[in-house]
Amino acid sequence: MTRWALLLEYDGAGFVGWQRQAVGVAIQAVVEDAAAHLAGAPVTAIVAGRTDAGVHALGQVAHLDLARAITGEKLVSALNFHMRPHRVSVLRAASVAPDWSARFTAVGRDYRYVLLTRRGRPALEEGRVWHLPHGVDAARMAEGARHLLGRHDFTSFRAASCQANSPWRTLDRLDVVRRGDCVEILASARSFLHHQVRNMVGTLKLVGEGRWAPEAMAAALAARHRSKAGPTAPPEGLFLTGVRYPQDVFGGAGGRVQLDAIG
Repeated sequence: MTRWALLLEYDGAGFVGWQRQAVGVAIQAVVEDAAAHLAGAPVTAIVAGRTDAGVHALGQVAHLDLARAITGEKLVSALNFHMRPHRVSVLRAASVAPDWSARFTAVGRDYRYVLLTRRGRPALEEGRVWHLPHGVDAARMAEGARHLLGRHDFTSFRAASCQANSPWRTLDRLDVVRRGDCVEILASARSFLHHQVRNMVGTLKLVGEGRWAPEAMAAALAARHRSKAGPTAPPEGLFLTGVRYPQDVFGGAGGRVQLDAIG
């Protein structure tokens, strides 16, 4: 039996998210069903971060166990063949130790949220950005974002359905960068609460529109109540861009899996 780490990318549109559900197509089901074709038996895939419906991934990582003898290159080709026509792709596969876990061995996750701030609606990037035709002030948003850095109780930015045992998280990075018509919000932490990134983005949007002062982010954080923060940003602008591990997995420096966002 060999444990394989898989580097995945997918377009979250049309999926109910990573996790299998009673209704709808899940990314987990697409991957597991493809692997079952190779194994001749059911296969379970464990993922680094369970993305919601509509959320995309450029550097998702999962692991699964296969008894079949196969090379990494052939595994990539076979899984991609059986996953067609779904917009899910295995980019790389690497054999890892039997106790290695895509989820529990990870030491960091990186996300990017993309805001399109021009008047014209997106044609090519429809479903991959949050379109804000009236624009936002990225500098104000960056100032507000700094209030969330560090270790805090993030209850104000946590979904009501979040099942995490603790609301405490350490936010290592929350950068706001303008790139032409787009504003990108880059977030990094060991782990995130359910909807934490989207709730932070939705609240920063209020700052960028001038409806909130940048320091209001600190007040929302201190309130420790979901009603004191802003709305949840829509899922389509969010990308899981990378997962970090203490040791190299796929040949990237420092064990970091990081791909550049499209658009």
